Amino acid sequence: MGGGRKLSGKEIIWLEHAKQNQIDREIPIEEIQRTLESPTWCESSYSGRTILMRIYQDPTLNQEMLLRIVIEETTDYFLIITVYKTSNINRYIRRNQ
Repeated sequence: MGGGRKLSGKEIIWLEHAKQNQIDREIPIEEIQRTLESPTWCESSYSGRTILMRIYQDPTLNQEMLLRIVIEETTDYFLIITVYKTSNINRYIRRNQ
């Protein structure tokens, strides 16, 4: 796990799996930070997890992608479980929400 940055006064901790996904999938760290700070959509998931989502223009693929960040929030920190991007935006959201 790695830590460092803070959000809303809480430490952000990354699972190694999440950090490796960010690297392997070439997701810009700035887009992850933007999504953590200001997600367009949030949905509850199992085990008290939350999925934060935001559409962004991926510079590597040169197309619009949906970034999904699965987190667990405690009183002290945000734990990033995984991050991934998908071009299948309509599978996860409706644009008129």
